[in-house]
Amino acid sequence: MSTYLRLQIDAMAPKDANLIAKAYEQTPRMLSVKDGDDPLTEIIAKTVIKVAQTGIEDPAEISAQAIKELENR
Repeated sequence: MSTYLRLQIDAMAPKDANLIAKAYEQTPRMLSVKDGDDPLTEIIAKTVIKVAQTGIEDPAEISAQAIKELENR
């Protein structure tokens, strides 16, 4: 988990933190990002949080939407 995401999750309600953590765990794996120190992990974390803030409550859907956004950059 990226340091950025860990700091953000610490400030969230447990329900929201759990949802985002689950979505984040899926996203780098789907993008084949294996190195936790890869600078891309922070971008992925920010995108997952942004998508989660839209109200989606399914981690798989958050991950899928985040991947779409990242691919459109």
